[in-house]
Formats: sequence, C-alpha cells, structure tokens
Amino acid sequence: MTAASDFNGKTVIVTGAGGALGGVVAQCAAARGARLGLIDYAQLNDELVAGAGDGAVALSGVDLTDPDAAARAIDAVLEQAGRLDALINIAGGFVWQTVSDGDAATWDRMYAMNVKTALNATKAALPHMTAAGAGRIVNVGAAGAVKSAAGMGAYAASKAGVMRLTESLAEELKDQGVTVNAVLPTIIDTPTNRADMPDADFSRWVAPVDLAAAILFLASDAARAVTGALLPVPGRV
Repeated sequence: MTAASDFNGKTVIVTGAGGALGGVVAQCAAARGARLGLIDYAQLNDELVAGAGDGAVALSGVDLTDPDAAARAIDAVLEQAGRLDALINIAGGFVWQTVSDGDAATWDRMYAMNVKTALNATKAALPHMTAAGAGRIVNVGAAGAVKSAAGMGAYAASKAGVMRLTESLAEELKDQGVTVNAVLPTIIDTPTNRADMPDADFSRWVAPVDLAAAILFLASDAARAVTGALLPVPGRV
C-alpha cells in the first residue's frame, strides 16, 4: 500500500483542526484516504470542511478542557464513522510571559489548553481503541520544553506535561495495541509566528506540511513498533 492511500478506510480525529497546523494535517490525512473527525473550539471554516472529503465530521465550539464536552465530541465522530483509528491532539496555545511580569493564571491557562485538552480527548478515545485492540495517538510537544528559555516557562511546563503524558500512557497501553507518541517541533512556520517575528529567517522554521508528515507517520501502520517516542522535528532552528 502506498502512502497516497495508507489511511483508506480509517478514521482520524484531529483536534485543533482549524489552526494552521491542524488544517494542514487534516488536508494531508484526507489526501491519504482518511475519513476525518475535525474538532475545534473555534469555528471551522467552510473551505477546510469541504476539503476534508466525504463523510468528514466537523465539530466547532468544542471545549476540550471539559471532559464531558470532549467525550461528546469523540462519541459524535464514532457515531457517524463507526470506528476510530488515530487521534491527533493538536489543540493548544502559546503565551510568552516572564515569571516576574506574569501571573499564576497564565500557568493554569497553558496547562488547561495544552495538557487537559490532550488528556480529555485521549481518555474519551481510549475505550474505543482498546476495545478494537489497535489505535494511534499522536501529541504535539515542543522542543522548547526540553530546554526552555526566558518567557517560555508556562508554555514549556505545559508541553513538558504533554510529553510525560505521552510516555506514561505509552507504557500503560503497550500490550493493548495502542501506540502513543509525540512530535517536538521548534518554531512552526505559521502566519502568526511570521507576524510576531517579522525579521526572522522563515526558511529555517518547520513547515507545517513537514510536521504533518512526521505526525502522520506516527499515526500510520508503518509506526506500529514505535511507542513512547518524543520525535524532534527541529527544521533548521
């Protein structure tokens, strides 16, 4: 089976599907034959949904920091798709704020946006995957959580939490046919990052399509022997 069709017949849920990375991952998964579940807190645009292919389930206004809302969203995709093969947790956020000028609420917000969203979506998906004896979960960590920098404390701490969640869950599930891995990008080449850092050399950053390729490898059958991995995707940063 070629990469162009290696997700045929499979259902892939992408959280944060309306974002710069989520939209590219969804597009690439659809091109490889996946039936998509698109989940986001923001309103999903019509172009993204139209490009997601036949049978796609698009859910906007989903607060994944709420376990019940996450469970309802995952169940809604399963009700229409009938199966769940991969969950790609992209929903999250970023704040640059120094400790001296910031507040504890920022740390709570980063934990909620980055850790709780992944945790809640995963807990909702797990019963379906373990019942099937197969599944792929891919999280988005951050290279900045390996070695943080000034102003990155709250964000890096939350992404470190995602990485520890990935490792712990991989150990829990390694005998149940479900793999859990994470990618660790540096700066992703998004419109927001370009606007925030207009003098940077964008060519050195990680292109969303390249990060999507790494994510979809981990979500594919080809990665069935890989679990608990924290895969650096540094670009040339």
